[in-house]
Amino acid sequence: MASYFTDLAQQYIDGEWRPGSGSWDIIDLNPYDGEKLASITTATVDEVDRAYRAAARAQKDWAAANPYARRAVLEKALRLVEEREQEITEVIIAELGGTHTKAGFELHLAKEFLRESVHLALRPEGRILPSPVDGKENRVYRVPVGVVGVISPFNFPFLLSLKSVAPALALGNGVVLKPHQDTPIAGGTLIAKIFEDAGLPAGVLNVVVTDIAEIGDAFLEHPVPKVISFTGSDKVGRHVATVCASHFKRTVLELGGNSALVVLDDADPDYAVDAAVFSRYVHQGQVCMAANRVLVDRSIAEEFSEKFAAKVRTLKVGDPSDPGTVIGPVINSIQANALSSVVEQALAEGATALVRGSIRGNLVEPSVLTGLPADSSLLRQEVFGPVAFIIPFDGDEEAVRIVNDTPYGLSGAVHTADIERGVAFAQRIDTGMFHVNDGTVHDEPIVPFGGEKHSGLGRLNGETTVDAFTTVKWISVQHGRSRFPF
Repeated sequence: MASYFTDLAQQYIDGEWRPGSGSWDIIDLNPYDGEKLASITTATVDEVDRAYRAAARAQKDWAAANPYARRAVLEKALRLVEEREQEITEVIIAELGGTHTKAGFELHLAKEFLRESVHLALRPEGRILPSPVDGKENRVYRVPVGVVGVISPFNFPFLLSLKSVAPALALGNGVVLKPHQDTPIAGGTLIAKIFEDAGLPAGVLNVVVTDIAEIGDAFLEHPVPKVISFTGSDKVGRHVATVCASHFKRTVLELGGNSALVVLDDADPDYAVDAAVFSRYVHQGQVCMAANRVLVDRSIAEEFSEKFAAKVRTLKVGDPSDPGTVIGPVINSIQANALSSVVEQALAEGATALVRGSIRGNLVEPSVLTGLPADSSLLRQEVFGPVAFIIPFDGDEEAVRIVNDTPYGLSGAVHTADIERGVAFAQRIDTGMFHVNDGTVHDEPIVPFGGEKHSGLGRLNGETTVDAFTTVKWISVQHGRSRFPF
């Protein structure tokens, strides 16, 4: 693993590994013990330009290549991920504090999305449409957009980079990837190395490790990319959307969430507890689909809360490299301090702590809070960490109102003994995804993934990915001669 953090601590532009020429270094730290993993000099505006220009040049030949040849590169990339699974797991544990369970979950999904991308290379189909004009043949071609800019987050960097990079490549596009500065290897240069070794032509994929303090909006404003795929907070997503719209670029925005897991009066409380604990605390709660809010019918709220709190107390917090650890560190001290402030604010507003975890460095022990006032701002914002709010409700109508009382609409779940009651409940929630008798954290390669309201714009996965990274072009052929009015 150590070689990944030394060999890949560079920019990858036009098929060459090179140091950045920025004025400062990004220091890649292990969030658990503070160990320095790598130091990467930032890419400048000029290097972002070179990356985009390289992608634009290389994309033309890549798009013209036989789609079966593109598929072969994706197949080789999948094999390399399978062969290097142990090393990638170690990178995920070291760079972002992921536990063994989390790393396995991320790698499983990454491989599934790569398998789907293999098929995407052959997916685009053209059409011939009729015309009211005699002798006219209307051909509709589906073609790559050209170059896609991808900005990925720190929480699932390997998966969420691949989720845009792999299908964009399969569909014939060039790509420039900017990983989060806290996860430049797992979310960036590691992926470049895999595709380089898989035989991807130089320049088709480029990775720039940099920061907005160095490049401003250059990554978004550059004239080459036609689509920007961004995963991150709604605050930054709003800025991305605004800048891209002013430059006539399309965006795919996968943003934050404030998901609710709802336990109705006829639910199995033990199963609901298991689903809720996973949905809130997987990867320290640093998941956009995590169940920030756990809503429980008042008739079973006391039983559920006791069992939920008891299970949370059993979760082992500590070194993510220990296979028994369930909750590792959050990504950095800024996140840890923010979570401390959330708990303090909730208690100041009158909440009761069923479980109150301490904070040691970046290790944030889980907290379970109840009795938060209905008008608290904490119930309407995304809390990116291991803090759960339990909210009793009286009947389905009140539950629907509470779930929808948030600017977000990404995921959610409902538990009930009556499947159709659950489906009817789900249909009333303003969200892009909702699950009956399961957790809130799900992603599958062929099912449309995305949110409503402040949780994003557009969808990825399956056919929606084809729509995101291609465009259509109408070419008409007139057989015979047209008649013109003058």
